[in-house]
Amino acid sequence: MEQLNIEAPFQLESGDTLPDLTITYHTFGTPNEDKSNVIWVCHALTANSNPVDWWPGLIGEGKLLDPEKYFIVCANMLGSCYGTTGPTHLNPATGEKYGLDFPLVTVKDMVAVHQLLCKHLEIDRIKLCIGGSMGGQQVLEWAITEPDLFENIVVLASNARHSPWGIAFNEAQRMSILADSTIKEKGEQAGKAGLEAARAIAMLSYRSYYTYQLTQSEKNDDKLDDFLASSYQQYQGRKLEKRFDVFSYLCLSKAMDSHNVGRNRESVEAALESIKAKALIIGIQSDLLFPVEEQAFIANHIPGSKLEIIDSIYGHDGFLIESAAIASRVNALLNQILFDSDKAAYRLINGRASGKIKPEGTGKGLGLPGTETF
Repeated sequence: MEQLNIEAPFQLESGDTLPDLTITYHTFGTPNEDKSNVIWVCHALTANSNPVDWWPGLIGEGKLLDPEKYFIVCANMLGSCYGTTGPTHLNPATGEKYGLDFPLVTVKDMVAVHQLLCKHLEIDRIKLCIGGSMGGQQVLEWAITEPDLFENIVVLASNARHSPWGIAFNEAQRMSILADSTIKEKGEQAGKAGLEAARAIAMLSYRSYYTYQLTQSEKNDDKLDDFLASSYQQYQGRKLEKRFDVFSYLCLSKAMDSHNVGRNRESVEAALESIKAKALIIGIQSDLLFPVEEQAFIANHIPGSKLEIIDSIYGHDGFLIESAAIASRVNALLNQILFDSDKAAYRLINGRASGKIKPEGTGKGLGLPGTETF
């Protein structure tokens, strides 16, 4: 893990200013002579800057993104609690942690932080930028902001503008956190119960009916209480509470809501059309939070893009779990196999995706829900 400390004010999209900036990041491998082997990974909501922790099926020795072949960079996003400036940092105006006083940040702000690190590392060309969910939002925003920087991009289970459905899920989670009466208290336990409840709500959007049916069904028809599904929700809440900061959760969920590549541009469609990189857009057939219609919309408006749908029972979290199916598609992109055929047209009919959208893959994940690190 490395850190870049910038002793200069950082202007946020909201108009607020951070007095200085710390960027925590990981690198793997070595850049080649012309730095043509750079892979940049953008992480999702509660992950960190070490993608080996949460994408072990894709990144590491002998994997698709192998440090022996590539120079891999991943930076902790602005507002997180894993090292980059966020609510857990000290507010110089008060001498205490920012907490609820940390200013509003956006996906555009996160990309601006990535740009500062990219400049520090003297990178002027990125072979592949890849991210899922909120990481995919960063990939899109950055590819629009600097269209000449990227050779290829991969966007998984993400969107061009966060949906009312996604914002509503985030607001329900924030409501549960703010309903915890300890949230304004000082101390390490402040808001922890609210964060557990928020995570339990989030799990419903990350999985699907069939995930729970397969893994949490009771074998005893006589049971009256203490159901498997109940204990699973409790487990997931406690699991997040032990590793993540509640104020960062509030901050980042607001940042996700802000995502809209059309803001201060001509339109969402025009913004996507400005992307020059070869784009692979991957959706998860059972994703309730980022349905495949959202990936179809992205693919329709990025010139020369390709849409792939993966069949999976794991819902939104399929982008973390279905490593084999993802790796095969990204490998085809990196080896210039994926774009040999003409681009398909993806249409929306009565709210459903139509065209050449055909789920492919085994539908079998590499681990049971809840076994993944993030």
